[in-house]
Amino acid sequence: MNSRKFLLWLLILSIALIITLIISLGVGAVFIPPDRVFAVLVNPNQSGLDSSDIAIVRDLRLARVLLVTLVGAGLAAAGAAFQALFRNPLADPYIIGASSGASLGATLAIAFGLTWKFAGFRPIPLAAFLGALSAVFLVYIIAGGNSKATVISLLLAGAAVSTVLSSMVSLLMLTKSESTHEIFAWLMGSFSGRSWPQLWSSGPYLVLGILMLWLVSRPLDALSCGEDTARTIGLSISKARGVIIAAASLVTAAAVASSGVIGFVGLVAPHIARLLFGASHHRLIPASAIIGGLLTLLADDLARTLMAPYELPVGLITSLVGGSFFLYLIRARQRSLRGKS
Repeated sequence: MNSRKFLLWLLILSIALIITLIISLGVGAVFIPPDRVFAVLVNPNQSGLDSSDIAIVRDLRLARVLLVTLVGAGLAAAGAAFQALFRNPLADPYIIGASSGASLGATLAIAFGLTWKFAGFRPIPLAAFLGALSAVFLVYIIAGGNSKATVISLLLAGAAVSTVLSSMVSLLMLTKSESTHEIFAWLMGSFSGRSWPQLWSSGPYLVLGILMLWLVSRPLDALSCGEDTARTIGLSISKARGVIIAAASLVTAAAVASSGVIGFVGLVAPHIARLLFGASHHRLIPASAIIGGLLTLLADDLARTLMAPYELPVGLITSLVGGSFFLYLIRARQRSLRGKS
């Protein structure tokens, strides 16, 4: 695909994302037509507008849909980076322990009623954010640090640490049974009640992490071809791997801190982007981010409307739909391989 065609498709996806965002602002227990949503967004004087529309769109839903979009974009970009780093199409943003670390942090905050706040993060998101980063750092150290960490050692350390931390979460849920419902609700992933504080606290980390991943597109291309190929072009494997893990983990930590664990977006979105735009990460990272934001927005819309006024966990929707779609992709690939043989 040439650059002009890529930019055209990227523009089409961006327009689809903006249209979905406007529709999402009207979706919920109280439905607001897209034309009224658009009027609220573009009319700074608020003259001739319904006050309830203004309150719902600007005060309640705008921050939420922006956060949903950024979380989906961040998870998709991190998933694309980890799939290249580990040369594994099943890699996702949680592959080296970020989700289990965040889950343990959030569980501790809920079970023991922690009240710490820092940098705009409330207690549970702060504990989840620190837990995710700590788990990834622990995995990195166990795997050998900057000089000795290999793909295999990172995967093995990530699996082991995730198992241990998940067991600790289960133990806390058993011993703190009065908090089990709240813990389980957080683990399912949801944007319920999320607004401007969560956007201002997590948003900058999500944007920064996505930008960092896009800037290391060339190292990602090299690493996806194998470490021997990367060395032949003079790439410092240890430094490149450290930067990629740091950026992807920052994005993942910020995402799970604001929404809980949302599965399959970071796995499915890069595959869709790769089918449409190829494997070059200079194109794959932004395309994955846009597709991830679009998928997460659609999932959040379903979560708010399927059983309105009750809101389903977004993680449940993404697991059901994303898992089914991923199975379809696997079957389609198998049919394609049989056709070639």
